[in-house]
Order: sequence, then structure tokens, then C-alpha cells
Amino acid sequence: MNTFDKRHLNRLLTVLATAGLACCSVINSSASEGSYSETSDGLVITGSDGQVLVGEVLETFSSPWAMTFLPSGEALVTEKGGSLWLLDAQGKKMAEIANVPDVVARGQGGLGDVVLHPGFGKAGDGENVVFISYVERDSSDRSLSGAVVERAVLDRGQLALTDRRIIWTQLPKVSGNGHYSHRIAFSPAGELFIGSGERQKFTPAQDMDANLGKILRLDENGAALPSNPFFGDGAVTDQIWTLGHRNILGIDFDADGQLWAHEMGPKGGDELNRIVRSENYGYPEVSNGSHYSGRSIPDHSSNPDFTKPALSWNPSISPSGFVIYDGDRFDGWQGNGLMGGLSSRALIRVTLSSANDATSNAVKSSNGSDSGLAEEAARYSWGKRIREVEQSADGYLYVLEDGDGARLIRLQPR
Repeated sequence: MNTFDKRHLNRLLTVLATAGLACCSVINSSASEGSYSETSDGLVITGSDGQVLVGEVLETFSSPWAMTFLPSGEALVTEKGGSLWLLDAQGKKMAEIANVPDVVARGQGGLGDVVLHPGFGKAGDGENVVFISYVERDSSDRSLSGAVVERAVLDRGQLALTDRRIIWTQLPKVSGNGHYSHRIAFSPAGELFIGSGERQKFTPAQDMDANLGKILRLDENGAALPSNPFFGDGAVTDQIWTLGHRNILGIDFDADGQLWAHEMGPKGGDELNRIVRSENYGYPEVSNGSHYSGRSIPDHSSNPDFTKPALSWNPSISPSGFVIYDGDRFDGWQGNGLMGGLSSRALIRVTLSSANDATSNAVKSSNGSDSGLAEEAARYSWGKRIREVEQSADGYLYVLEDGDGARLIRLQPR
């Protein structure tokens, strides 16, 4: 195409785009990533698989980080700056919860995850108990920090957290403000799993005397479980379930009770892992990405001692938030994983192999750099960074965008 033709084509596209703005704002991505349109009524998103989703904007937040639903249909949302919001069943802010942990948001750290006790809403010790993670500064050196998890009671009468106590601490506290991870999930058996990032320090992920770069398994009061694979080797080591992780930002259990977790890789090499007791997932010794300096890292296929990811991405998608869908509103999505993408600016759907299809040995011995236990099925993009994904009891998907003015959007199929 010559310069004259390009000029006239650009003018024509400008006229068409301007005319389109009279009714809506439309941005089309490449066919491989689908398209979307947005009006005052909400979003219509066509995924890379052709599935059309309708999104209703419910509320806005300042740098939200996590969300969890209460049995009543209400929800809790954390903001990195230190706010905890109670939402009504329509997704609107009802109240800001008082007496939350006092945080100083720096870099990737601040107020983090929030999850319910498995017995929340039922008579017993866990009736109104929540667990919340956040970043704590060192009392003697404010340049040092680490994540902690608190157990607290959500007092609906006072609209406050009460009976707060720290049950887990990320050790050691180090400098810098990244890779805290501090994602939390309860197993079907009531065990508490915590994702702990390596804090951008690389080697702690392989250090058995630190709980950085690990997934930990504890009871509801923060005590290491005697059936943990390295129990008896020391207080911190007792906690470790798996090691060799980088920055875990999504964990959830499937219908078979299998834990899955995704993590940000270095430059490329983001991973989705099927989490198997005592396994070493290799970071920083192996990765399917490379260092930001350009220095290469051996990939997983180079060393059979390390467990390969179920799926990896290069270039990066920057995954954040994760839910394994078990509703019936999205036909054919049962058992699929859904994660937000920050740099990829998309909701990403993956299919997962069941526990009957995979063993630890299969993960290690498969050909290639991935084990093939998961596969990307589709992306649904509307041009925004996605921080969190949750599912309501009635099968809707709720997505929190990232940053100031981030929106809470309820998604359903058209």
C-alpha cells in the first residue's frame, strides 16, 4: 500500500471511529484475543473462543487486591492501601470495616488477601472468623518487611475486626517491596495453605531455613501439620509443603481436592502448577523464562529433579487471582481455572487435567518444558489489568480491575 492510500485509509478509519463514538466506545483487539464494546449499560466481550460475555459494572475501588463472598451473598473486598469493604448482595459498598491491620502500602505490598474460615456462618469456633494477609514492617528497621496472616472475627454489629492475632509470619524479613504473594486458601479438609513469594531475592526459594518461595500448609491457628513432608527439621521448615516458587498470586482447589497455583515468572515463564506434596518447582535454578538482564535460565526440561509447570507462558501474562469454576451458569466451564492477567489485560481461562490423569512422575518425565496437564482455552479482554477473579454461589464471575478507579464487574454468558 503506498503513502497516499495509507493516508486515505487512516482518514476513513478515523471517520468511522468518530461516528461509532456517538453510541459507544469500541476497541477491537486481534482476532486471536477477541473484541469488546462498552456502553453506559456495561460491557460486551467476545473471547478468543467466540464466547460472548456480558459485564455489569457494580462498584469502583482504589487498588483493590482480593475479594471473598459471605454465605449471605455479601462480599468483602480489600484495597492495598488498607481498606476492607463490606459489599451488599448487589455488589455495592455497604460499609468500611474498622480495626483492620495498619499497613503502609509500598510497591507490591499492603493489605492483601481475605478468606473465610471453612466454618464461617455455622455454629462453632469458626462462625465469624476471617483470615487476612498484609505486609508488616520490621519494628526496628522500616526498610525490612514481610507478609503476615491474621485470624480475626468479623463483628457485624460493630462493623469491625475483633480478636485479631497473627498466626503466620514470612521469614526472614528482607529489604524491597515485591513478591510477597501472601495468597491464602483452605483445603476441603480445612487445612490452611499460604503462598509465600521469594521477595525478589531468588535463592530463598531453595533455602529450607526460610519460608520464602514456598507453599506452606498449616492448621487454622498457624501451627505446622505433623504430616507435612519436612516436619521435624525445624520450625520454619516444618511449614513447607512445596518449594522452588517465585511469586504466587493465585491458589485454589479443584473438585478432587487437588491444589493448583500460578506464579509470575521472571521475563517470561509465568507458570500454572499442579501442587504435589514435597515437590520442588525449580526456581531460580530452572525457569521457562529468563532474567530481566537478559541472562538465560535453564528451562525445566534441562533438569528432571525439578517439577515442570502444568502450563507456562512466554511472553508473560502476569497472572493474578484464581478461581476454579464449579457453577452451572457458564456451560462447559466446570473445572476450568480462571485467572486475571495484569500485563496481558485479560481474563484467562484454562482447562485442567484431573488427579486421575496425572502423577508426580508424569509431571517430571513429560516431554518439553511443560507437563501438559493444563491448556489455555481462551482469553476475554477489555483492555484493563485484572487483579482478582471470584465466583458467587449462584455461578456469576466477579472480576476486580487493578489500580485507582478499578471496577468490580459481574460477568455472565450472553
